[in-house]
Amino acid sequence: MSASGGNKAIIAALAANLTIAALKFVAFALTRSSSMLAEGIHSVADSGNQLLLLVGGKRSKRQASPEHPFGYGRERYIYAFIVSIVLFSVGGLFALYEAYHKYLDPHPIEGSFWWVPLAVLIGAIIAEGFSFRTAIKESNHTRGSMSWVRFVRTAKSPELPVILLEDFGALVGLAFALFGVSMTLLTDNGLWDAAGTAMIGVLLVAIAAVLAIETKSLLLGESASAPAVAKIEAAISDGGSTRIIHLKTLHLGPDELLVAAKISVESQESGAQIAADINRAEERIRAAVPIATTIYLEPDLYDPRAASTPSANGSSTRPLPGSD
Repeated sequence: MSASGGNKAIIAALAANLTIAALKFVAFALTRSSSMLAEGIHSVADSGNQLLLLVGGKRSKRQASPEHPFGYGRERYIYAFIVSIVLFSVGGLFALYEAYHKYLDPHPIEGSFWWVPLAVLIGAIIAEGFSFRTAIKESNHTRGSMSWVRFVRTAKSPELPVILLEDFGALVGLAFALFGVSMTLLTDNGLWDAAGTAMIGVLLVAIAAVLAIETKSLLLGESASAPAVAKIEAAISDGGSTRIIHLKTLHLGPDELLVAAKISVESQESGAQIAADINRAEERIRAAVPIATTIYLEPDLYDPRAASTPSANGSSTRPLPGSD
């Protein structure tokens, strides 16, 4: 997934949310609808989240330093995790608080501008629909045949899954707000407004929890995808006599992959021959998986008597007696 594709979706969502937030607050000021206030805060939280994602993307491009020799690629994961916290606290918890407050004082929508929240919500649905369409279009470039659930769970770049879930949540939240406002106008009972606000709060808390769980996995460190591991294994072997004894991969960032492997060499090979074999294997790995920016290959003797066991990332692990 390219960073440019993620940035395009972020900017589209940011532009939509800033405009929508202003209109929602105007509608709240005219009608005192708690659903409109919750949706206004929701849009502000989403706008802040998109700015955080842009900041994280920029900071992740810093050059490696002695203190951070593998670079700053995981900054994107850290800022995506902060997004989940903001969405939970600012968006979800505030909406639940506002719903409780409206439940205690269920006044109907006030003033002669009853039509304003309906117009704002319908316009917001259209704007969020365009933003959601952009996120879907950019995600399809790398999603392939994966389901949307699997894409969100396995994507190594956090930006598009975050924007997808935020835009989806925004559209569903707008539908909840439209339901609450419409029923309040029809029945003149503010409890419907409180119900719509509570539904928005529960939705945002649920989305924030999903984002937090998925981003936590990235922060802990995930291996390369199964297709990438298969390409690396094929690149190392390349139809020759080189065999993989151990293979481990780790994402240092969405576009940076660490590959560490112990590979077999012939006992009669010289040091120069072994070094040449390792260099050629590294070139093949980088050609097969361009994001493999850091590669460590250790030579060892292959023992066919050792049993094969699956490693954490699905590749073969063949331990040698007495080897590390």
